[in-house]
Amino acid sequence: MRLSDLGIFHTIIGIVAIVAAAIDISRKGKIDLSQPAGKTYFYCTLVTSLTALGLSSVKGVNPGHILALLIVVLISVAYILYTKRKGNNQSRYIENFFLSFSFFLSLIPTVNETLNRIPIGHPLAHGPMDPLIGRTLLFIFILFILGAVLQFRKQKRINKGV
Repeated sequence: MRLSDLGIFHTIIGIVAIVAAAIDISRKGKIDLSQPAGKTYFYCTLVTSLTALGLSSVKGVNPGHILALLIVVLISVAYILYTKRKGNNQSRYIENFFLSFSFFLSLIPTVNETLNRIPIGHPLAHGPMDPLIGRTLLFIFILFILGAVLQFRKQKRINKGV
C-alpha cells in the first residue's frame, strides 16, 4: 500500500515526535515541556494528530480520528498546566500522566501501521487483530503503567522537596 504525500509527511513528523519523546523519557524520566525534546514532542505530536484527521481508507469519522483528537486534548491540557502552573505542585502529576498517556496512545496506530507494512511485501502482521499487534501493545501498555507509577513516585519526592 502506497502512502500519499500527506501520509509521508504525517509519518516523518510522527517518527520525530516518537524519537523526541523517547529521548526525553530516557534523559528525564518523563516528557518535559521545558526541554527541547519535550517541545519537539509536543509540536510534532500536535501536527501528527491533526494530519491524521486527513488520512483514512474509509469515509467519515473512524476510531483513528477519535484517537487523534483525544491525543490533541491530552497534550493541550498538559501544555496549559505546564504554562499556567509553574513549579512542583499537584498539576505536575496530571501534566506528566497526560503526556505519557498521549505517547502511549500514539504508539497504538504506530505499532499497527508498522507491523502491517514492514517488511514491504511480507509484513509481520496481517491486520489490526493480528496476535503480534495485540502482544506488542500489551507489552507497551505494561511499560506505560510502570513508567506512570515511577513518574508519580518521582514527582511525589520532588513535591516534598526530597
